[in-house]
Amino acid sequence: MNYKVPVIPGDGIGPEIIAEGQKVLQAAADKYNFSLDWIEYSLGAEHYLKTGELVSEETLKDLGRYPAIYLGAIGDPRVRPGVLEKGVLLAMRFYFDQYVNLRPVKLLEGIWTPLKDKTPKDIDFVVVRENTEDFYVGIGSRARRGKSHADFEIKRTLYNIKFGLDIDTDSEEIGYQIGEISREGTKRVIKYAFDLAAKRHNKVSSVDKANVLSDIYGFWREVFQDVAKGYPQVKTDFNFVDAITMWFVKNPEWFDVVVAPNMFGDIITDLGAMIQGGLGLAPGANLNPEGTSMFEPIHGSAPKYKGQNKVNPIATIWSGALLLEHLGQSKAAADIIAAIERNLFEGKIKTYDLGGSSTTSEVGSEIARLVGLV
Repeated sequence: MNYKVPVIPGDGIGPEIIAEGQKVLQAAADKYNFSLDWIEYSLGAEHYLKTGELVSEETLKDLGRYPAIYLGAIGDPRVRPGVLEKGVLLAMRFYFDQYVNLRPVKLLEGIWTPLKDKTPKDIDFVVVRENTEDFYVGIGSRARRGKSHADFEIKRTLYNIKFGLDIDTDSEEIGYQIGEISREGTKRVIKYAFDLAAKRHNKVSSVDKANVLSDIYGFWREVFQDVAKGYPQVKTDFNFVDAITMWFVKNPEWFDVVVAPNMFGDIITDLGAMIQGGLGLAPGANLNPEGTSMFEPIHGSAPKYKGQNKVNPIATIWSGALLLEHLGQSKAAADIIAAIERNLFEGKIKTYDLGGSSTTSEVGSEIARLVGLV
């Protein structure tokens, strides 16, 4: 079996960590007799500064021919914050309708957690974050004193929405942001969470702030309850976002699959990364189960470490394991995670953030070696 996989090394440390991910995935491919053909795309800061282009329609159409994209990191201090993130990352998520952001929160053997007395058996859950709606749809602006009007439009695979906003204010200046969730978009991501829980431990925990933002997140709860009726074997509970941050710290063992709207999912997954050992160990996936998905670490491009060969590549390698699982190579994916865990448990080859002095490439080479032994 041959798989063609687009790879976007991106900015900062992206090329370094992607190289180690490719090294480990190649070791798994050799072990299980399949091949990987990498197709590199030079999206990111260098491309933008050279051409003024973020990502073209032609490039998006070309990427859409493949089931999985491997991404390093996007972001560069030479470019105004948000330009690359919105113009490349969010553009791809929306274009490919990657409506699930999947984040495993799993403490591996050999890793210290800041949670007192918690062990790997206590920290092993998955956050399913809705990835295309909520307050991240990018609708908002500012208005000065007096009357004004603004028009906004959301174009999605599932639906289109137009907003016309008349503003009359005596404030010197206001800023506003509009969030929206749809029944279709909410239902499909919650259903994904229930289907995942049915393969794990039959529990789904919902996250919202329905006690304050009742229109948008009360709607979320309503859809959750409707979907839950189709899964009588799955236990459910509701959590306000502020409360779940407490429970992640105090009782992470309560959770199996956590499903959250876009903004809250973004927040709680960073906390999840910390309790599993840090951002260097946190993989992520942006999924369209019926289309093109994208796999990346949840950390940023860390430009101050660019070219130093010192950052931790494990989140990127683990994201690569998720990519292989998505392609149907579940045994290869499992072996990569087992190799990561063995590397961490042995503790001989590790980067500075884990108390070691090994280089990025040394860690990648060691995990690639261990793939053949697990």
